[in-house]
Amino acid sequence: MTDCILIGGGLMGMLTARYLHEAGARVLLLERGRLGGEASWASGGILSPLYPWRYPPAVNRMAAVSQSMYPQLAETLTAETGIDPQWIQSGMLVPDADERPDAMRWQAGQDLLVTALDRQEIHACEPALAPAFEQGLWLPDIAQIRSPRLVKALRSSLSMRGIDYREGVEVLRLRVRGGELTGVETSSGAINAARVLITAGAWSATLIPPAFAPVAVQPVRGQIIVLNAPPGMVRRIVLCHGDYLIPRKDGRVLVGSTLEESEFDKSTTAAAREELLAKATAWVPALRKYPVEYHWSGLRPGSPAGIPYVGEHPELSGLFFNTGHFRCGLALGPASARLAADLMLQRPTILAPEAYAVGAARSEQGAGARLHDQMSPP
Repeated sequence: MTDCILIGGGLMGMLTARYLHEAGARVLLLERGRLGGEASWASGGILSPLYPWRYPPAVNRMAAVSQSMYPQLAETLTAETGIDPQWIQSGMLVPDADERPDAMRWQAGQDLLVTALDRQEIHACEPALAPAFEQGLWLPDIAQIRSPRLVKALRSSLSMRGIDYREGVEVLRLRVRGGELTGVETSSGAINAARVLITAGAWSATLIPPAFAPVAVQPVRGQIIVLNAPPGMVRRIVLCHGDYLIPRKDGRVLVGSTLEESEFDKSTTAAAREELLAKATAWVPALRKYPVEYHWSGLRPGSPAGIPYVGEHPELSGLFFNTGHFRCGLALGPASARLAADLMLQRPTILAPEAYAVGAARSEQGAGARLHDQMSPP
């Protein structure tokens, strides 16, 4: 007998399954493809909202809790599975002069350290940076994680803990009888459960029956390239004009990412590749020597103001959500999954849940609107 069915085996689904299982719940995780194979695998892995001062307080609160949870999560997964997710506190350098006033005003009331740097200081922080940069911001507490290794470790952890998951099983529809949730209909048959969690990323809204209010989640494509550079070429995460460089432990440098309204199209484009490469080599000229090793895309679950939906559907008892994290899926993952599990288990919550509720007001102003303005055409 299954207590909880989770639809979607990305980061959110796997983490929530672990928390539910730890509490003694009998969990079934369903994934139509391979666990972690969509946006979680494709993510750059910066463990912070890209410009924290642009985001609503609800996003930053959840990010702060997740940031505190990641070191222990990475250590536990490494010890349990032998797979190191490579959590690295590399810090984030923002050489955007225009961001300084907003960032410094915001920082005054936060625990996250933001330091203004002059020309000499930013080049000491990241020696590979192009000489044209004159000032910037330094966020030393920001860490990164290697997304493919993280999802591989989580998948292995589920197996080792005996958590039931099924790959290659598509959920076709929810089963609702007399206004009550009874389970799901899948490509391999019906499965009964009184509690169902939709954590299917960009596809989450497609699973809600037409008779019930939807959630405003839509796909937003992001393309990333990776350059095969030597270790130490770039030392810090560099965030500039909405795009970023992420240096990996082995020297590879991720360059991302586009923001495109493309429905469910995950194809890559030559134009995006050239645009990302041009930005990377303008910021760090030494990267011109190194080839593009790989180019991929993923579909983020966009939502108003970037505030995720975590909670129970207001009209259909037993139907829960953990979706809509937009560009911050990895940054919000542990706290969001823990909150979803807390709500499903009706126990005290790790965060005050009201701001993330399905029916909560989500302003189109602020971060959501500004990020939308940055989207490039498909």
